[in-house]
Amino acid sequence: MRRVRFHAYGGPEVLRVEEAEAPVPGPGELLVRTEAIGVTLPCVRRLRGDGKGGGDPLPGTPGGEIAGEVVALGPDITGFAVGDRVTSLTLTGSYTEFALAPAFLASRIPEGASAVEAVALVRSGHVALAALSTAAPRGAESVLITGAASGTGHLAVQLAKLQGVPRVVAAVGSVAKAEFLKGLGADEVVTYDQESWGEPVDIVLDGVGGEVLPRALAALAEGGRLVFFNSGGGTVPAYELLAGSKTVTGLTMRRFAAVHRELYEQHRVQLWELARSGRLRATVHAELPLAEAAEAHEIIEARANLGKVVLRP
Repeated sequence: MRRVRFHAYGGPEVLRVEEAEAPVPGPGELLVRTEAIGVTLPCVRRLRGDGKGGGDPLPGTPGGEIAGEVVALGPDITGFAVGDRVTSLTLTGSYTEFALAPAFLASRIPEGASAVEAVALVRSGHVALAALSTAAPRGAESVLITGAASGTGHLAVQLAKLQGVPRVVAAVGSVAKAEFLKGLGADEVVTYDQESWGEPVDIVLDGVGGEVLPRALAALAEGGRLVFFNSGGGTVPAYELLAGSKTVTGLTMRRFAAVHRELYEQHRVQLWELARSGRLRATVHAELPLAEAAEAHEIIEARANLGKVVLRP
């Protein structure tokens, strides 16, 4: 099989296409012949060694999310069968023709849906719904979403409006993305370099971190709450939490899916129902061959994408 690996940390140029034997699924794992692979900002950051603990072990194969057909099962797997079409979050090793997927993070692709649609909708949609569920907006509370044009962010904008949030603010790096986001329902669009992000909000969903995090925290009204679901790090000024009675909650899908199994399944059903009814649109910015993974990373690093970037094996 072909896979994309990196033997040193760096930019897109360190990615290499290699030949390797297909892996064997262990306990709790599915072996999936990939049909679509999602490219995410955390993958891009880990390639540069910016992830937890300094990046993935070397050599590494980027991981994120996949969709495809199950071709083998781990020894303890129930509930899935060879031939099932699934999509799943993968913790490592997704840039490959055959990927190992944790069964508890996998879900079936409905009949008639494409792998590209699944990889654009499900993982990013799960993150968006988990972030909204954690923040629990109520009444007239407002929400600001950073990275709002990303694969996750553009779904979060739509889902927030579908949940009745009266004011959704989309924060992005370029004003060129404003029309796209307003077309998805954003009430306001701000750029990171603006002096003011407008009136304070009750909730921030932060998918960017880094230098954006302090600005995102400052955008909260007194008593506001921020849900942090990115790999970019950043410093939280503790005094601002105290002075503004603000809270920050970290979110990882691995824990959310393990602790909230029923809600995770409800979210899966909800995502497909909304997509099938046309109320939720998962936008695909680009589909590229697996061998062009470096170009996919360049798009993400340039923050040029409107929606999802997908690799096709």
